[in-house]
Amino acid sequence: MGNSLKAIIAFVPSDECQKYLVEDLEEMPVDKMVDLSGRQLRRLPLHICSFRELVKLYLSDNNLNHLPPELEQLQNLQILALDFNNFKVLPLVVCTLKQLCILYLGNNKLCSLPLELRLLQNLKTLWIESNCLQCLPEVVCELSLLKTLHAGSNALRTLPAQLRCLQELRTIWLSGNLLSEFPPVLLDMPFLEVIDVDRNSIRYFPSLAHLPGLKLVIYDHNPCRNAPKVAKGVRRVGRWSEESPEPRKRSGAVIEITLDEKPATPPAAKFESE
Repeated sequence: MGNSLKAIIAFVPSDECQKYLVEDLEEMPVDKMVDLSGRQLRRLPLHICSFRELVKLYLSDNNLNHLPPELEQLQNLQILALDFNNFKVLPLVVCTLKQLCILYLGNNKLCSLPLELRLLQNLKTLWIESNCLQCLPEVVCELSLLKTLHAGSNALRTLPAQLRCLQELRTIWLSGNLLSEFPPVLLDMPFLEVIDVDRNSIRYFPSLAHLPGLKLVIYDHNPCRNAPKVAKGVRRVGRWSEESPEPRKRSGAVIEITLDEKPATPPAAKFESE
């Protein structure tokens, strides 16, 4: 079916037309995965909610702004992708899917997350990048098993102190926000392995040498005057990293060293990490 025809049919909200967009998907696939990405969907066909053994549901790159309450029937769902849609609020029915391990919410229009998100206590990976978040919702700090948090390309200026409670967190991506200082709470999280604060407005970096778990810190594209100090073996990506020294002071003047910019953004493609 051509994309132009799909786009026309997508404007017709009848069940028949929406079902036509998913083509021949009448029964649950053997692999317990349904991928309806890029189908121009404006509503989720209800018969998908009858696939009660479904484990993975990909709804990326559609025109969805709500989900049916019948989605609650998918209690075995572990991966749900809702990125690249038109959600202004997260449908509460998502918070009833208590087996979810990975939730993709990037590239929507979310300004907040509901308190009910705390019900997803099996969640290990959360993608909320490219939304309209001006602060990291504190409910994220209640996801005790969270290992990976992608929160880049929002409008974050600070991080909540409660974030230190996430003792399973290993990777945090904060690229493309409005951080003017390195988030102090990250200094109290010795279990972090990857910290990405690329493309912010950080002018000074404190020492990170005391973080024993740290393996990689990405701090490029900040107006910083120093590189963060790290322990031996930790990789740094940014100005004055391993490839060249920091500026040296001579007679009170700072000698600037210009490096080629290195793109250091999180992977664009989704991956099923825990």
